[in-house]
Amino acid sequence: MTDWSSAFRDRHAVVLGASGFIGQWTVRVLLDRGATVTAVGRDRAAVQRALGATAARVNVLERDVIASGVRAWLPALAPDIVFNLIGYGVDRTERDRALAERLNHELVAELMETVESLGSPAWPFMRLVHTGSALEYGSTGGILREDSPSAVTTVYGETKLAGTNALVQRARANATPALVARLFTVYGPGEHSGRLLPTVLSARQSETPVPLSDGFQQRDFAYVEDVAEGLLRLAVSGAAPGTVVNLASGVMQTVRHFVRTAATVCGIPVDRLQFGVVPRREEEMRQTAVSVDRLVSLTAWRPSEDIARGVRCALARLDADSRLDSPTS
Repeated sequence: MTDWSSAFRDRHAVVLGASGFIGQWTVRVLLDRGATVTAVGRDRAAVQRALGATAARVNVLERDVIASGVRAWLPALAPDIVFNLIGYGVDRTERDRALAERLNHELVAELMETVESLGSPAWPFMRLVHTGSALEYGSTGGILREDSPSAVTTVYGETKLAGTNALVQRARANATPALVARLFTVYGPGEHSGRLLPTVLSARQSETPVPLSDGFQQRDFAYVEDVAEGLLRLAVSGAAPGTVVNLASGVMQTVRHFVRTAATVCGIPVDRLQFGVVPRREEEMRQTAVSVDRLVSLTAWRPSEDIARGVRCALARLDADSRLDSPTS
């Protein structure tokens, strides 16, 4: 099995969606492993803000892929590997179906065509790692395996599934070294406000109650740096072209347990947590179990299910970034 920690040294990686939550951490993990990184985003300033002090170590490229796509400029970068972290529809304000189709489906098909045109450098691993979503399973019950039938219930899930299918079909037909990593509930620094961890972290600044849903939903939680590491591990895992992999811990835990654990780590009294005040969202998945057998088979690894560890890591990262970004540091 290839040593993932050294495989990226002096290699050129392009990260699309580098200003996003998972994109920014993929950039950081790549840098930690000695890669040269081009971080691509629609807004240069947004990418620089997301990366903080790390932005000085990367080539930040401003591109609006909605309008320009990738064919016209990606080949000139001559990347060894491309990580596609672009997605539209996770945020509840993102409800434009045309944009979802463009970014979640059509862009993936265009990326496959473009990656195939890059030629064959001395890089024997994946050329494209694309992130899919647990919402591609929709209301499918039972143990969620990569070959489970899909029963999508949202535009986001539908268009992400279309993107996955486009990649899988072309990769298998043309032996294109590309794969899909399906992500589940990822948490950590850089999340959108309103999600679980940011809600808990913001509660440190006040003494007001924290309104929450009943919290009995089951989720597979994974810390964002573990997920970024998983993307790199999968990239050099020797997976067959068109492989789809659940990138998750394989352990189901309730939202209530996550919030209580995070609150305890943050020093927030649990009696401030008002479970049941906020109704559940209709589009929420009803997960029961997630199989990570394929992930473990390919990488001999999986993300940690230890929520307390993840929250402590998040706090340490936030403190470190705050010091690095301080004008007096």
